[in-house]
Amino acid sequence: MRRDTLRDLAVAVIAWAALMVFPSIYESKFAIDFVIRMAAFGIFAASLNLLVGVTGMVSFGHGMFFATGAYGFGLLMQKAAISIPLAMLLTVGASALVALVVGAICVRLKEIYFAFLTLAFQMLLHSLIVAWVPLTGGDQGLTGGLPRPVFLGIDLAKQSHLYGFSATLLVAMLLVLRHLAETPFGYTLRLIRDNPERAHFLGVKVFWMRLAAFVAAGSIASVGGIIMALFVSGAFPEFANWTMSGEAIFMIMLGGSTVFLGPIAGTAILLVLNDFVTRLTEHYGLTLGLIILLFTLGLRKGLLDFIADAIARRRERAGQGG
Repeated sequence: MRRDTLRDLAVAVIAWAALMVFPSIYESKFAIDFVIRMAAFGIFAASLNLLVGVTGMVSFGHGMFFATGAYGFGLLMQKAAISIPLAMLLTVGASALVALVVGAICVRLKEIYFAFLTLAFQMLLHSLIVAWVPLTGGDQGLTGGLPRPVFLGIDLAKQSHLYGFSATLLVAMLLVLRHLAETPFGYTLRLIRDNPERAHFLGVKVFWMRLAAFVAAGSIASVGGIIMALFVSGAFPEFANWTMSGEAIFMIMLGGSTVFLGPIAGTAILLVLNDFVTRLTEHYGLTLGLIILLFTLGLRKGLLDFIADAIARRRERAGQGG
C-alpha cells in the first residue's frame, strides 16, 4: 500500500474518532444536528468539487443527484419496506444510472453549454417531482416520516445513532473522493481539465473519463441526499431546485476548490452563516448574499485556498532568505 494511502487512512481514522468523541465533550442537540447537516451537505459539495476542481466541469445541476438520493431512499423505505443498507445500495445504484444517462448527453459539451444543460435536467426533475403527486407528494414532498428498522444494532430513530452514522458516511465518502483524486484516474482528470486536446493526443479517452467522473460524483452526491432524508424524515422539492446546486457552488467558492477539504470548510461556513443570519434579520437572502460577496471579493478565492497560498508564499520567502 502506498505511503500516501496509509497517511490518508490514518487521517480518516483520527477524524472519525474525533467526531465520535465530540458529542460526549460538547453535549448540545444543536451542535449534533449541525454535524449531521454538515455531513449531508459536505458530501454533496465535495462530490461536486470532483467535477469543478479536479475535472474542470462546472455543473449547475448537481442538485438532481442530491434529490434522487433523498427521494429514492425515501420512496424505498416508505413503499418497499426493505432494510436501510439495501435501500441505500439501490438508491446509489439508481443515482449512478441517472448520472450515466444524463452524463452521456452532457459531458460531450463544453463549459457554459455543459453547465446549463445539467441545470435543464435538474429543473426537469424538479418539475417531475412537483407534478407526480401520487408518488412524490408534489409540493408537500414525502410526508408521514420514514420507517427506520434497526440494523446491526443501529437505530437511526435515535439522534445519537444518526449522528454516528452520518459522521461515518462523511469520513468514508471523503476517503473515497480523496482516493479518486490522488490515483492515476484523478491525475488524468486534471490533465483533461488543463489541456483536453493534449490528453486526447496522448491517447486518453476524454469522453469516457469525464463520464466516469460525472457518474462517480453523482453517486456520491446521492449519499448526501440519503443523510438529509433521514435527518428531516422525508424529502422535499427544494432538494431538486436550482438553488440547491447554487448552494453547493457557494460552498466550494467559500472554502476553496484546490485544497481537498475546501468544500467541507465552505459547507461549515455557509451553514453557520445561514443559522446566524436567519436569527438576526428577516432579509435573509439579501444579507447572506452581501456577506458572501464581501467574502469572495475580499479573499478572491476560497478560505483554504487563500491560507494554502499564504503558507506557500511564506515558505518561498523563507527559502529565498535562507
